[in-house]
Amino acid sequence: MKLRSLFAGLALAALTSAPVSAQTLRYATIGEPPSLDAQMGTATLASTISQHMFETLYAFDSANAPQPYLATGETMSEDGKVITISLRDGVKFHNGDIMDAGDVAASLNRWAEFGSRGKLLGLVSAEATGDLEVTLTLDAKNGAWKSILAYVNGGPVIYPAEIVTAAGGEPIAAENYVGTGPYKFGELRPNRYVELVRFDDFTPNPGPSDGEAGQRVANFEKLRFIPVPDVGTRVSGIQAGDYDYAEYISGDLYGQVRDDPAIQVKISTAPIFGLMFMNSAAGPLATNTKLRQAIMAALNMEQALQVSVGEPELFEANGAYFPDGNVWHTTAGTEFYSQGDPEKARALAEEAGYDGTPIKLLVSTNYKAHFDDASVFTRQLADAGINVQMVVVDWATLLQLRGQPDQWDMFMTHHGSIPDPVLLTVLNDSYPGWWKSDEKHALMAEFTGTSDLAARQAAWSKLQELIYTQLPVVKVGNIFSYDIASPDLVTPWERAPAFPHFWGASTK
Repeated sequence: MKLRSLFAGLALAALTSAPVSAQTLRYATIGEPPSLDAQMGTATLASTISQHMFETLYAFDSANAPQPYLATGETMSEDGKVITISLRDGVKFHNGDIMDAGDVAASLNRWAEFGSRGKLLGLVSAEATGDLEVTLTLDAKNGAWKSILAYVNGGPVIYPAEIVTAAGGEPIAAENYVGTGPYKFGELRPNRYVELVRFDDFTPNPGPSDGEAGQRVANFEKLRFIPVPDVGTRVSGIQAGDYDYAEYISGDLYGQVRDDPAIQVKISTAPIFGLMFMNSAAGPLATNTKLRQAIMAALNMEQALQVSVGEPELFEANGAYFPDGNVWHTTAGTEFYSQGDPEKARALAEEAGYDGTPIKLLVSTNYKAHFDDASVFTRQLADAGINVQMVVVDWATLLQLRGQPDQWDMFMTHHGSIPDPVLLTVLNDSYPGWWKSDEKHALMAEFTGTSDLAARQAAWSKLQELIYTQLPVVKVGNIFSYDIASPDLVTPWERAPAFPHFWGASTK
């Protein structure tokens, strides 16, 4: 206890001696964010904002290895089903309360029952077994448990017990956005901004800053996230000094911004990949695998990426879900990727008994690449005799509609780089699309039931092949997306992470 308090005191001294600023960092977003209840949604924008307020027991370092964050360590039973986690002492919530094991247990139990990724862990119960000790009981050994607990996107962030208990399965309201992070909720002005304010009583992690792990220092007084749906306005806003950072700049503007001295380009650290989910719960695709295969056969991903991204150095038509060189890379199933064969697609559609029923493709204009991909796919599918009707909405509306099985048959989205396949949204039974099959569940048990890397790699290879066989989702391709920033902004990372964070950021 004394050693932990000493480290906390040293880290606090480092925090208070770090440079601080009265400035507001102005971040131009692609649109209005959905709920910032971090446990309940997987929207990239919501995670980008909420990670500054809410924290997890573990966090990924720069090598994507999960390290203790709100936790200090753990022990595990021989069968791997019981994990006992020790917690940092003296961590303060934004409401002034001190975090204890009761808060952690309540947060994990709520996430396991209602959270977007809550089913991935197989948590039976989380119980406070001491003031600073929580014991997790799993339904089976899970070799990816630490990565699951470290991932902020739809992940197990920690709230005060009374807030998560009262919320249950409903999204937490803005007035109850209470976490332990370096920034706290300030205000939300619809269509104008979300503002976070530096939490001056923040309790820093004692470790050195390393990726998302270790110490987090809030140099800006405020972070303001401003919806700017038009990409041209985001670019001109950086050039004019109206914004400090702007996300998701389209590929066709890359040549223009790359050589502009008024712009700092932040290419992503790893590719994101476009996805077109298919509805496994309702509609013409729900039980018709042959029709899904017809859709897959028609698509030429190279054509779509040329339109949606443009610059050859910013995209790669590749069907593997992890890039070459990654420990999870496999080519299993990718022979079905980017076939671009309308005659084969037409024949498969006839075998499937397709009668021309309109297939509703839900897409947002906020992400230009999504809309461009959907437009190309609609034309390619028409060439194969498959009738697709685009349903075009803003991103916030898409996030609402995709949760309603009767509102869509396919929808466009994208996925960021992840450290472990278990975090892929398609593997989550409760993610929109709702892919469930006996084959999937058997392979998932094989994949998570061991900590042996070779065994998990083999199971993942079979899972990727199953994705290409049952087609709950179609991968578009790898996109090296990029953001832009003011040349005066100094970030703790050179290339943009999946969820850009601004602890440690400052101005020149």
